Amino acid sequence: MTELSPDRLDGVTVLIPRSPSRAAALTDRLQARGARVIVSAVISRAPIEDTAPVDDAVTRLREGGFRWVAVTSVNAIDELVAAAARQATTLAEIPVRWAAVGRATARALEATGVEVAFRPTEASGAALAAELPGEPGDHADQADATVAPSVLLPLGDLATPTAAVGLRERGFDPHVVTVYRTVAHPVSREAAEAWQAGDVDVVVLTSGSVAREVASQLGPHACVAGVTIGEPTARAARDVHVRVDEVAASADDDGLEAAVLDVIAARLAADTPEHGDTALAPEDEVLPVRTPHLTPQEEL
Repeated sequence: MTELSPDRLDGVTVLIPRSPSRAAALTDRLQARGARVIVSAVISRAPIEDTAPVDDAVTRLREGGFRWVAVTSVNAIDELVAAAARQATTLAEIPVRWAAVGRATARALEATGVEVAFRPTEASGAALAAELPGEPGDHADQADATVAPSVLLPLGDLATPTAAVGLRERGFDPHVVTVYRTVAHPVSREAAEAWQAGDVDVVVLTSGSVAREVASQLGPHACVAGVTIGEPTARAARDVHVRVDEVAASADDDGLEAAVLDVIAARLAADTPEHGDTALAPEDEVLPVRTPHLTPQEEL
């Protein structure tokens, strides 16, 4: 790295293991500050083979069968839109309250014409479960206060039960429906070569699945600083021995950009040797590039 001012990233290489479309805004921000940005997805979304469960859920939504739809990921929105279209309707026409985990998810929902009624203070399934309004007894729109308020949770196939379990413990009736699959995507040659050469300064991790695939395909690297989008992702990264230096204060591009700047500022303040000149202990050796592998876990 070259000598930097606090708001510049000249000479810094940042790996964003995400699809180009999802990484575009952050890429533009970091490049505007002088960074070299390598974008290479390590996971991708795939359609489910059997759409009957999501179609049934949308039918129930249209009939007023749920009090809430809690959307935890942008990935779920396209699948809900498609399911609604198969019934000649839109999400905005469905009589239900919408909750969104994270600012990006809220914006994507609003882009469909939906009014987001609730967003938890932290972008996590645990926060959603702890903070969603409307336990039994809060029955302003419910004839029977003893009936558990029903919540539709459209999730990916690797989702953990954190949100569903937490909601059930609070007296809600969560209904989980799988709306998409998460599959491994081979990392690009450019990203792999940069990682192996020690050219990557920072890796941006935006989900537990991404963190696990970085570990699986690239291997932990002692000198690559990790920035995560939230605490659940940070925990997943640490579980697979991927270094975590900073957790974004907000689960969006603002938070990720600030976290990258903080990591580089801290490195400069500590006068850390450039990673290209840093000797690695045997246990910290860079591991060879590996084949894609997914485990049945996700942060929500």
